[in-house]
Amino acid sequence: MKKISKIVTLMIGDMISIVFAYILALLMRFEFVVSNHQFVSYLDVFISAALGLLVVKMVTYWVGGLYNSLWKYAGSEELVKVAIVTGVANALSITFLQFTQQYLPRGVNAMVVIIDIILIGGMRMVYRMMRERLHPGSFNVVSGRKARSMKETMKETVMGDTDEKIRVMIVGAGDAGASMIKEMRLHPENRKKVVVAIDDNKAKQGSRILGVKIAGGRQDIRRIAKKYDVDEIIIAIPSASQAQIREIAEECSKTKCKVQILPGLIDLINEKVTVKKLRDIDIEDLLGRDPVKVNLRAISGYLEGRIVMVTGAGGSIGSELCRQIMRFKPRRLVALDIYENSIFELANEIKAKFPDVEFDIVIGSVRDHDRMEEVFRKYKPHVVFHAAAHKHVPLMEANPREAIVNNIHGTKNLLDLAEEHAVSKFVLIRTDKAVNPTNVMGATKRVAEMLLQDKSRNSRTNYAAVRFGNVLGSNGSVIPIFREQISHGGPVTVTHEEITRYFMTIPEAVQLVIQAGAMAEGGEIFILDMGNPVKIMDLAEKLIRLSGFEPYEDIDIKVTGLRPGEKLYEELLLDEEGIKTTTHDKIFVGHPVDPSPALSQLLDDHCGLQDSIRDILGRTDEEAKAWLRELVPNYGPEAKKH
Repeated sequence: MKKISKIVTLMIGDMISIVFAYILALLMRFEFVVSNHQFVSYLDVFISAALGLLVVKMVTYWVGGLYNSLWKYAGSEELVKVAIVTGVANALSITFLQFTQQYLPRGVNAMVVIIDIILIGGMRMVYRMMRERLHPGSFNVVSGRKARSMKETMKETVMGDTDEKIRVMIVGAGDAGASMIKEMRLHPENRKKVVVAIDDNKAKQGSRILGVKIAGGRQDIRRIAKKYDVDEIIIAIPSASQAQIREIAEECSKTKCKVQILPGLIDLINEKVTVKKLRDIDIEDLLGRDPVKVNLRAISGYLEGRIVMVTGAGGSIGSELCRQIMRFKPRRLVALDIYENSIFELANEIKAKFPDVEFDIVIGSVRDHDRMEEVFRKYKPHVVFHAAAHKHVPLMEANPREAIVNNIHGTKNLLDLAEEHAVSKFVLIRTDKAVNPTNVMGATKRVAEMLLQDKSRNSRTNYAAVRFGNVLGSNGSVIPIFREQISHGGPVTVTHEEITRYFMTIPEAVQLVIQAGAMAEGGEIFILDMGNPVKIMDLAEKLIRLSGFEPYEDIDIKVTGLRPGEKLYEELLLDEEGIKTTTHDKIFVGHPVDPSPALSQLLDDHCGLQDSIRDILGRTDEEAKAWLRELVPNYGPEAKKH
C-alpha cells in the first residue's frame, strides 16, 4: 500500500511537471509577454491537446520503467534513464500533435525536452536528498556497492565528472597514515581523497597531517564520519595489536562506511605502503586475538629435517598445516588427501614458495588400509598430523555409516600403522563436538580420541589429540556461508537466536596444533584456549555491517531452527577429564579417560572393532547410531542441548 501511494504521488508530480514544462517553454519562447497574440493562440493549442499529451507521456514513462525504479538509490544511471525516456515521450508527443493536426513551435518542443528532464529527474533526486537527510547512509545498494552521495551524483551530472572522489578517513596519523595520504595524492586514478584523520594521541588532535585535519580519537569515529560525509575508513596502524584493531574495527562497524586496513608490520617489511596493500576489514579482525607465541626451538626440534605427513592436506586446516610446517624446514612433507583438486592447488603454492623442500602428493583414502600401509612403508614418516575427517554435522547425521567408516575406521588404520612403522609423534586433530556429543560426527570423533588414548598406553609412538572449536574461514564454516548469503542479498540464516560457538583463526589454530605436537609425551588431549564463546547472531550482524549494510534493513537475518544433532553451545572439556596448564598459556591438557566398556571389549579382540564396523555397514542408519551410543555413553541425539 505504501509503495502504491508513492507511485501515485510521483505520477501526480510528473503530470504537474509536464503541464508546467509546456507553459514555461511557451513563456520563454515569447519572452514572457503574456499579451502576445501568438502566445495566447499557442496556449489554446496546448490546452486543447493537454489531455492527449499527458496520456502519451505518462504511458511512455510507465512503459519506460520510471515508476518501478528504487529512487532512494537514484544516481547517474537513473538520470540517464530519465533523459532517454523523456526524449522518447516528447518524440511521441510531437507525433501525436501532428496526427491530430495541432502544432506548437519547434523551439517550444525543444525546450520542453530540456525542462522535462530537469523537472522529472530533479524531482527524483530531491526525493533521494530528503531521504538521505532523514536517514543518513541509508542508500546502500544490495549488490554490494555503496550508492553515490547526492553531492557526488549532482557533480557528475552537472559537470560531467565521472571520476567522483571517494571520501576517506584515515585512522592513524603516523608514518603509515602519512604515506597513505601521499599515495592517494600521487595516484588520483584510485579516486580516493583523504578528508579527515583520526589518532588517539591527544597531542596530535586538532593539528594537521599533510594538510588533513586530525579531528579526534577512535571514540569519535562515528561522529566524525558523519560530519565529514566519509565513504571509506582506512585503518593505517601496522604496529597495532589485534586487541587494538578489534576495538577500532568495532567503532568503524557502527558507521555506514566501507572499512579497509593496512596489513601488520611483519607483512610490510621492505615493502612500500600502497593502496594495493589495503584489504577489506574482516570478521577475523573483530574476533582475533594477539598473535600466538610459539616456542620455535621446540617446534624446530621435532620437525626440522624430519619426514612429516599430513592427512586431509587439501582442507582448510590441513593446507595451513602444510604451509606452516614448511617454515620449519622438514626433510620431506607428504600431503595426503582423497580430493585431487584442492591438493593440486596446494602443491602449486607450496612448490613455488618452498622449492628446496621435497613435497610429495598422495591421493588416497585413510579408510583404505592397504593403501595407507603402502604410503607408510614408502615414506616412513617421523611425524603424522591426522586432519582427514568428515566434519559436517547435518551431512553426517544423514549418513552415519560413512562417518563411522571414515572417522573411526580411518583413524584406527593410521593409529595402527603409526605404531607398526615407528612414527615418533602422531597428532590427531579433533573438535569441540567430541565433548558430550549430540550428533554422529561428534560421537565418531570422540571414539577416535578414545582409540588414540588406548593406543598410547603401550606404544613407543607419542600419540596426542588436539581439541578446538570452530575455525574462522574453514571450509563449510559459518563465515563463508554468511558471506555467500550476503553477496546474494540475504537472508543470512541462523539456526537459533541464542546459539554460541568458540572461534579462532586458521593460522592461530594451526600454530597451536604444531606447538601441542612438540609438547606431546603420550595420550594427552590438548585443549586450545578459544577465548570466550561468540553469539552467532551477533556474528551475523557484525558481518553484515562490515559488508556495508544494515541488518534487518538491507540484509535480513532469518532464524531457521536447530538442525538435527546441533547444540546451542559447544564444550571443550569432559567433566571427568579435568584440566591442567602447560608451559604455553593458550594450551591446556585434559587427563586421559579410559575407553567405554563397550569399546574396551571390542579392542580386547584384535579384529573386534574392524569386524563390528563391517557388520554395522550392512545395517540401517538407526542401528549405526545405536552402535555409537554403546561406544560413547554420553552421546545421544536427545541429550541436553543448552
